[in-house]
Amino acid sequence: MIALAKDALAGLLAGSSAEPKTYGLLAEFTTPGELYHACEAIRDAGFTKWDAHTPFPIHGLEKAMGLKASPLPLIVFAGAMTGAAGGFLLQAWVAGSAYRLVISGKPFFSWPAFIPITFELGVISAALSALLGMFALNELPRLHHPIFNSKRFERASDDRFFITIEASDPKFSLDATRELLEGLHPQAVETVEDIP
Repeated sequence: MIALAKDALAGLLAGSSAEPKTYGLLAEFTTPGELYHACEAIRDAGFTKWDAHTPFPIHGLEKAMGLKASPLPLIVFAGAMTGAAGGFLLQAWVAGSAYRLVISGKPFFSWPAFIPITFELGVISAALSALLGMFALNELPRLHHPIFNSKRFERASDDRFFITIEASDPKFSLDATRELLEGLHPQAVETVEDIP
């Protein structure tokens, strides 16, 4: 038993000294125009797992990247309808069957009285769906992203524009992808390591 524990510990220690895995390539650009045209070239090259990082919004960049519409509006709509329907049905069940009270001769199923609660539950369900959907679509929370291992990337929120192409992309080849990025005339291209 002790020998198995020692072997497992040795395996863990050996695994921790392994070389870092390549996360992808990072290209740095100095102007929004350069970044825009580089995004078009990468989109046209057929890459699917890549992103652009800018210190401020650039109009039309989503088209240059070939991004599809976000599914978040559908998630919010489904959440709002679920919350509103749940609130309405709960009130109808309570007033009509579970706790029937005759109040001023009104019918048990007096739906106009259910509207405020139905509306409020629809709104709060939509808000929660938007928050949770955004977290899920953005793969958050994430405590550390490999791109933060790059010293150059510190300027992404200041005055530089970056493109990252992930190594998990089906078209990714370290040499060919680097050649493509260098052909777009960036200020620099660097390999980003996924250091645990």
